Parts: sequence; structure tokens; C-alpha cells
Amino acid sequence: MTVKERFLKYVSIHTQSAHGVEHVPTTERQFDLARYLENEMKEMGLDNVRLSENGYVYAVLPATAGYEDVSGIGFIAHMDTSPDFSGENVKPQIIENYDGGDVKLGTSGRTLDVETFPHLPTLKGKTLITTDGTTLLGADDKAGIAEILTAVETIMTKDIPHGKICIGFTPDEEVGLGPSHFDVPGFGAEYAYTVDGGRANGVSYENFNAASATFEIHGYSVHPGGAKNKMINALLLGYEINSMLPSGETPRTTEGREGFYHLTSMSGTVAEAKIGYIVRDHSIEIFNARKSTLRLIEKLINEKYGEGTVKLTIKDQYPNMYEKIKDKMYIIDNAYEAIRKLGMEPSSTAGRGGTDGATLSFMGLPCPNIGTEGYGAHGPYEHITVEGMELCVQLIIEIAKNHLEKAKTGK
Repeated sequence: MTVKERFLKYVSIHTQSAHGVEHVPTTERQFDLARYLENEMKEMGLDNVRLSENGYVYAVLPATAGYEDVSGIGFIAHMDTSPDFSGENVKPQIIENYDGGDVKLGTSGRTLDVETFPHLPTLKGKTLITTDGTTLLGADDKAGIAEILTAVETIMTKDIPHGKICIGFTPDEEVGLGPSHFDVPGFGAEYAYTVDGGRANGVSYENFNAASATFEIHGYSVHPGGAKNKMINALLLGYEINSMLPSGETPRTTEGREGFYHLTSMSGTVAEAKIGYIVRDHSIEIFNARKSTLRLIEKLINEKYGEGTVKLTIKDQYPNMYEKIKDKMYIIDNAYEAIRKLGMEPSSTAGRGGTDGATLSFMGLPCPNIGTEGYGAHGPYEHITVEGMELCVQLIIEIAKNHLEKAKTGK
């Protein structure tokens, strides 16, 4: 089966995850793709194919005879699509020999335009796959799944020598729960790569340290006609709290390794209110300082208006994987060498987000990210090319070959 055929099949299966759900997977529909992949990998002849009760799918391609002692290498992708936009009834548009210009997305009234996506002319002449404007596409991350399985199938059919290759497909990455039930000991790899978004020449091994922060605000509501020196307006306290944060440290005003506080929600009444933030920074020292700033604000507000007026809850979400990768840079070198073999120059930037690989790295599975050649994720402008996916298939194969070669030479 080609990577295109796989991809089109996978995006036809609705797998949107959901925020605010405690159990994994957060939606039962993710099992529809999980079961399909379980059956597909069994039919391919892979070993140890298993589907967990939490919706994780695993499989192993055993090492070529004679290389059974080579440590395992893993490839991981996620099955869910973002809750930010509909992922149901995806109807892809397939444009052969794309002309590099603007593309009308069905009859939705939306246009995939060069002004917004200036890379589009570089895709000229390729087979472009877009949405019809009413849903997202699901290339994030069904392209990764298709690329991994097509690479593994190619290794099998062409008898390419290899060590043990471990495969994992996860639910709920888009809502931050992807690694929560991942079986790292049972996975069997020394290290792995998530295959999830970005250019084929990109290797991501730095990401934000991340936390969420919620202020619960308890006001004092009385009739406004007699409120002098009595009323404590919880909504106004929310504004006051936000004004105590540096106005220049928001997503709109930062880039690169610059962190931020991001106000994500505000709701309530005079009596009760709640405001929510996400907090991000690449530096663990500055990240911890940001959390200390929030705790100081809680202290100052309670001193000003009375103990218990504000309650702050901070929850760490994911760490910067660089702390676990920096002493194992051979993992990055392996990917860089594979990229160069395919005629590209490798590139790494500090990721302004997170992946399953960040948490997995701290769970004992070093796991940087390599690209899928997908663009415009989480909305109706998502798109990808067949040729881009085929290039990523070759990248996975080259990484697996490099892993074996280094094991053979002891480098």
C-alpha cells in the first residue's frame, strides 16, 4: 500500500479528541482507527501487535537475522486530531501537478492562499492534498502514521537489514495526554522519534517547559448602591491580577526562546470568577521564576483583600526534552546524517510548543521529533503533498539504517 493510500484511509476515520475529559482515550471514536491499525499491522506480519485498554497500539518489526542484539529504535505518531476544528467527514481535495497558486477549498468560501502560506509556490508540480474547507485534514498526525507504516513495509519488502524497530501509536496527543499510559518498558526501544509535523529536514529536540495556572477568585457581592468599602468585584480582581504580569511577555510579543504568560480564559460574576493561563519557557530557571511570580501575585492579592480571596493552582504539563537529550546527541546526529543522505541540510529550532516526546523523554525514552511535511495544522487550511510524505518515508528508512550501521561499527 502506498503512503498516499494509507493517508487517505486514515483521514476518513474520525478521531477527534476532547478537552476536559479525565479518562484516556478522551473519545471512544479513537478506538476506530486504533483497531484498524491493529488489524493492518497483523496483516503486515509484524510481531507483538497489541491494543491496550487505553487505546495505545504497539507492534515490533523483529531485527534481521544476525542483528538481534542491536538495541531497538522506535517511531511514534498520534491518532487523534485537534478539538480546535471539526475532524468529521473529511473530504480531501487532491490536486495533481499543483500550480503553486491559491486554492479554493471546495464551496466553503475559504481559500488556501499564498499570502498567508508563502511556502505554497515551493510545492509547485507536486500532488497537493487539502481540505474542502469544512474540516481539518488530519495530516497532524495521520501523515506520521502513514509514513511510519509505509517505511516499515518498504523495509520488509525490500529486505533492508535492520535492528529491532518498535512502533507506537498514541491517543490524545492534542489534549496533552498522549504519554499518560504509554508502556515505555514494554515498547522495547533504546530511543525513539515522534513523527509529527514540520519539514522533513527538521529535527526538534528542544521545547517549552509548560504549565497551566488557574486563579479562583472569591469576591464580595453587595448592592452597588451601598457598596463603598464593602464590595470586592471578582471580575475586576481578574483584571488586576492580569495587570500585575509583564505586558510584553505574551505570545503576540515573543519569539524564539522567549517565554510568555498566555491568558486563555476568563469567566465569572461579581461574586466568583476564574482566569486561566498557560505558562511557557525554554529555560527551567526562568520557567520556575514565572511560576514564582504567579505565587507572589496570589500572596499580594490575598494580603490586600483578605486571606482566601484568591486561590492559585499550577499544574506542570510537560518539560523541555533537551534536559534528557543533551547527553545523548547521537540520537540527533543519526537523524541529521539521514537528512543529509537525502540531499537536505538539517535544521533544528527551539520548538514553541510540546510533543509526546517531551514527556516520554522524562519517562525514560529519549524521543525527539522528525517532520511529516504537513502544513497548516488544526484548521481548514491544513495541507500536505504526496511527495513530501514519500520523502519522510525515505527519512525513516535512512534513520533505521543508520541506527544499525552505528551498532555494527560500534560508533
